[in-house]
Amino acid sequence: MNPPTLPHQASAPDAEGPPPPTAEDRRHVVKRRWITAIIILLLVGVPAGYLAISTQQSRESGRDKAARVGASKVRPGWPSKVQRSIYEVPIPPKAWRVGFLETNNWRTSRLFTQFAVTPEDLDAFLTAVGTSRAALNPGEVAISPHDSEVAGWSWSPKSLWYGTSLEQADPRPGRDITVDLTDPEKPRVYVVSTTTP
Repeated sequence: MNPPTLPHQASAPDAEGPPPPTAEDRRHVVKRRWITAIIILLLVGVPAGYLAISTQQSRESGRDKAARVGASKVRPGWPSKVQRSIYEVPIPPKAWRVGFLETNNWRTSRLFTQFAVTPEDLDAFLTAVGTSRAALNPGEVAISPHDSEVAGWSWSPKSLWYGTSLEQADPRPGRDITVDLTDPEKPRVYVVSTTTP
């Protein structure tokens, strides 16, 4: 008679299975978790940050554009070299109290400019645009009431005004020039240059 078989005895809990994690293992786990967190942060944070920056830039660009489009008076500052070239308004380099406004619509584009110059620079400017003091008509404001209103210019009857209009064949601009010679040592020049696209 065979002896009875004993049921399979379970192994002792610590006889098999993974060994307890070592300090090195724990460091690897923590490192992996940090790397995963950083990757998630980059995947989510960078696009979100880019979107926020783009949105802000778009808003600022929109505000700047709206300010430019909505401008209705001459503001202090120099028109760009490109603007001065397109509209053929060669402001003398040493001019002061310089201001400008550019307007555009489907029919015409205009550059309004104003500046103060020395008598010598006034002569140089007039020569550069193809005219001279002799062509200036005393008592004449060559700039139309409409353009004067757009620019925010008013013409005091107490001032000494001289004006002339210079016409050119398209696409070159026509220019209306008015000069204030109340103080002959500090002439002030007002120009409206108009082009037709």
